[in-house]
Amino acid sequence: MKKVLICIDYNPTSEIVADAGYQLSKSLNAEVCLLHIIADVQYYGVQYPTFMGYDGFESEIDLNINKEMHSVAENFLDTVRKHLNDSQVETKVIEGSTADVILEYAFSWKADTIVLGTHSHNILEKIFIGDVASKILKNTKIPVYMVPTKK
Repeated sequence: MKKVLICIDYNPTSEIVADAGYQLSKSLNAEVCLLHIIADVQYYGVQYPTFMGYDGFESEIDLNINKEMHSVAENFLDTVRKHLNDSQVETKVIEGSTADVILEYAFSWKADTIVLGTHSHNILEKIFIGDVASKILKNTKIPVYMVPTKK
């Protein structure tokens, strides 16, 4: 294995996913990329407590400004990179449908493993939209490393 793609969202459980994926990549002596997808801007307005050193927002953000959202997401990934204490970790922010973007980017980046957390945001999302991890497992040929995040 040479490349491990760690997919994280803006949720405190991402710390568990990032840490587990990073440990996997180090044990395999693999290259790492942290991928964050801007799919649903509502999660950026949530004030979670500080996690992985990321404090969230200090001021209100106009969620209609695309450039601002990318800046927030890039800041989040830079903070995660610092948390992992590895300046060699690549980061990538892409807009789109989460499962589709993960599958497309994993293929184009030539990932050997995709790392995902197993959480879902709510039961209605699972029923009407489907679970991102399920969609990825159903449509990928790349091995997937699932990290349980429920306590």
